[in-house]
Amino acid sequence: MRATLIGISGVLCLCAGGAAASVTESLRPQSRPGSGVVSAAVVVSVDVPVRSLRPKARPYTAQAVTQGAAVTLASGDAGFDRWIRGFRARAAAQGIRRDVFDRAFADARYDAEVVAKDRNQSEFKRQIWDYLDAAVSPKRVEDGQAALRRHRRVLDRIEAHYGVEKEIVTAVWGMESTYGTRLGDLPLIGSMATLAYDGRRGAFFEKQLIAALQILQSGDVTPERMKGSWAGAMGHTQFMPTSYLAYAVDFTGDGRRDVWSDDPTDALASTAAYLKRFGWRKGMPWGTEVRVPRGASFGDAKRMPSEWAARGVVGVDGRAVRDFGAARILQPAGPAGASFMVFANFDVIKRYNNADAYALGVGHLADRIAGGPPIQASWPRGYDPLSFDERKEMQRRLRDKGYGIEKIDGIIGPNTVAAIRAFQKSAGVAQDGVPSKQFLALLRRS
Repeated sequence: MRATLIGISGVLCLCAGGAAASVTESLRPQSRPGSGVVSAAVVVSVDVPVRSLRPKARPYTAQAVTQGAAVTLASGDAGFDRWIRGFRARAAAQGIRRDVFDRAFADARYDAEVVAKDRNQSEFKRQIWDYLDAAVSPKRVEDGQAALRRHRRVLDRIEAHYGVEKEIVTAVWGMESTYGTRLGDLPLIGSMATLAYDGRRGAFFEKQLIAALQILQSGDVTPERMKGSWAGAMGHTQFMPTSYLAYAVDFTGDGRRDVWSDDPTDALASTAAYLKRFGWRKGMPWGTEVRVPRGASFGDAKRMPSEWAARGVVGVDGRAVRDFGAARILQPAGPAGASFMVFANFDVIKRYNNADAYALGVGHLADRIAGGPPIQASWPRGYDPLSFDERKEMQRRLRDKGYGIEKIDGIIGPNTVAAIRAFQKSAGVAQDGVPSKQFLALLRRS
């Protein structure tokens, strides 16, 4: 049987059972340029048999969502209330029961902040080195190693079942929710109803909203526990509702696909199942850092590592890379930065999030969690970079001077860049927002 799947945030929308699958579109919400989150249409066919762990549909019962009278709309926004009334009929036409809808929308409110976030995703652009500094920070590596130790028994079982290395699954978990510490705390129904009503991507979010109501109707979760990010991603590995509905698995065997609880088992297993579905090959690396001849150009050519070695492309140890399979050469910052030989598994990670930066982040984070070294080559930053501890010192000093630093985490995000520029303006120097050793020295003198 042929199955149509829609990939988003690490999960597939499985529309029919069977071993074969065809991806027709990417539904991951658009995000900031350079953030490593890119929304793009992809068309790919894979034929990988994976035993489904999706539980059988259960009758909708009061244990999941209680029965209730028709909802009284009082969101405070008359236009939003009118939209909900119209959507109620469309939801009913797709099989959503009245009591499910009314309970789900009982506390739904129009959220202007959600709309603002949706419309301002391109304010902050990070270079690849800034992205990787955050994605593979020392703290994220340390926390990932601790998470792997804490959940090793479950991750070993998942690896044995799906053939996806536990370090890769852990790295995806770290990238998506910082190992379950940032699951998102916004009411999912209200956020997605706001975005559907807003209209910029109304059709997309209305589809997600119907899926969310179907999840509630299945009894997997209650409206009170159905929370997520402003864009509707849910749980430890950030499934969108359509993806969850289609592909989340019940690995614990308790009859529910629970991606929200303190136990990450179902979410981690679903991530491994997704990667396996797209052709993950156990034992093949995602890629490896390499040294390349000066002035060489590569394009999209794919060759076996032994063939690359004959052209002067070798590992950082000077030896030919093992022949794991055909590979291409990736230079995300051009020839002046680090170079990587990437294999088919790199492209499998990109099915989770279609961006080279994201796949590099997951792959390198997995290597570091496993005890591997940092990237050896330097990046063309154009300035003397700060160490992780120095970045935290810079953030502390900026906060102590009254600038808007929310967290001392060593991650150079938009708030830190804005604070750097604000201080530079007050000091009468160029406002480049660069976290350099020269800037830290200026802070220390002030």
